[in-house]
Amino acid sequence: MKPALDWLDQRTGYKKLLHETLFENVPGGARWRYVWGSTLAFCFTIQVITGLALWLAYSPSSQTAWESVYFIQHEMWGGWFLRGLHHFTAQAMTVLLVIHLMQVVIDGAYKAPRELNFWSGIVLLLLTLGLSLTGYLLPWDQKGFWATKVATNIAAITPFIGPALQKVVVGGNDYGHHTLTRFFALHAGFIPGAIIAFIGVHIYLFRRHGITPKEPRRRPDAAFWPDQVLRDAVACLAVLLVVLFLIFRFHGAELGAPADPSEQFSAARPEWYFLFLFELLKYFPGGTEIWGAIVIPGVLMGILAAMPFVGNWKLGHRFNVTFLWAMLVGIGALTFLALKADRGNPDYHAAVLAAERDAHRAVLLAQSPEGIPPTGAVTLLRQDAFTQGPKLFAKNCASCHRYDGHDGVGGQPKDAPSAADLKGFASREWLTGLLDPEKITTPHYFGGSKLQGGKMAKFVKNDVVAFSAEAKTDLAKALTALSAEARLKTQHAADQRDASLIQSGTKALIGTTLGCMDCHKFHDSGEELGSAPDLTGYGSREWLIDFIHNPEHPRFYGSRNDRMPAFGEEKQLTTQEIGLITDWLRGEWYEPKKL
Repeated sequence: MKPALDWLDQRTGYKKLLHETLFENVPGGARWRYVWGSTLAFCFTIQVITGLALWLAYSPSSQTAWESVYFIQHEMWGGWFLRGLHHFTAQAMTVLLVIHLMQVVIDGAYKAPRELNFWSGIVLLLLTLGLSLTGYLLPWDQKGFWATKVATNIAAITPFIGPALQKVVVGGNDYGHHTLTRFFALHAGFIPGAIIAFIGVHIYLFRRHGITPKEPRRRPDAAFWPDQVLRDAVACLAVLLVVLFLIFRFHGAELGAPADPSEQFSAARPEWYFLFLFELLKYFPGGTEIWGAIVIPGVLMGILAAMPFVGNWKLGHRFNVTFLWAMLVGIGALTFLALKADRGNPDYHAAVLAAERDAHRAVLLAQSPEGIPPTGAVTLLRQDAFTQGPKLFAKNCASCHRYDGHDGVGGQPKDAPSAADLKGFASREWLTGLLDPEKITTPHYFGGSKLQGGKMAKFVKNDVVAFSAEAKTDLAKALTALSAEARLKTQHAADQRDASLIQSGTKALIGTTLGCMDCHKFHDSGEELGSAPDLTGYGSREWLIDFIHNPEHPRFYGSRNDRMPAFGEEKQLTTQEIGLITDWLRGEWYEPKKL
């Protein structure tokens, strides 16, 4: 082994280089305050290694990015751990950079002749933040997409070049494939390359000028090996343990629902280290955003860059330290205010819950037998009744109807309900309430509409209440038969079990005792269309779709329709949207089979 190492040393001189590195003089001996540079180098090495590993499975396009990250997170062996290691080490780098900057300024290690080293460190700080910003978009989920859109909109307010700069960054006028590929090129190519170059410059300048001792020296100088190396190793291990704790605590990095430009995302927030800027912009509304986004941050960075000149005087050094502490306190205060505002914002909490629900649902659909469709992951939720049904209901139906007392997504419209609550529509329970004299004219059914004074309401309040015990039994059977027309998934087992009851209920429904056929039509029995809704297939998917399409059709309410728009006939909703609302009302959406 020794001959081989000697041969390598003759051609590379590695022994001399290793000796110079390990036995570099440390003024005052080993100190814990000197570990921050090593921990940063350790974290960046992890970032490079994990980034390259992730690159092997990542596909940077608007139709494959989320899909590939989903594969890494949920299908690839150890992928969730790899993503978590990459994600949380990036978070750690931001913290360590700030600590390192504080240590450099407090120790006066920015003064002549170390100005260039200090400035290269500031550039590395900015490049690291740029690395985090560009990486935020790469999963191509809702959170990253909308947060990046906000960030690039800030670039647009840059004087003179703002719109052009935004267009270059975005890759055109719209956010899409080119935005993602440009951010990926920056994140995986340009910025890491620049960081490696500046790290080289930073280390070279550090080696040239050496460690700045903290005066007065109370201990003799010592070599870098072994005491300082041991401290650096312990510090790196501590950082790694914290990162590992976060990985296992959150099971890797978060993955939201696929990015969808057509769906607003109220839960979008920047990462915690940009929250202060998000909060600062609130104080500059309208056309004054330039002050919060560019002028003030620019002035602060200018003062930071001027520190080597200001620090030449004793009072100037004190000013630098005080300024840096004040800036950190200000950033911390703004971050706290942003978090406090979100904690007290019910709309934000609702948006976060909705985002978590959509993220979980997207993964569930991706894991279904159909998997991710060829049209991309964005259509997973677009074609999902469980996701889109309540949103469409809240937007188009909740001005009159309710769903279990709310607007479908948990909100409360300002106006009182003027039509029936549709939770459980056409189920046995819902129909039993409709034929209950005590309930039919309540807001849950006809109470808010003109139908509360119609023939149906009068029939229930005047005739049904006087039914004999036998007639009430027939009515219950008839309601069971009518509900079976809906073929609800939630009642499938009960309908199969009660087949004989449904058969006798059908006879009761078309018989003369109850009088239902005096107004309604049911298959081959009853009045002609136009008097009252046709009960054939009542509540079924086809019946509901046709009803929402045009409730004024003679098969339903005809001219007696009470304000309900013909959503399909008037092109207010597409056929697909009507189908999504229908499936949601009927409880028909994908759910994995329980083992």
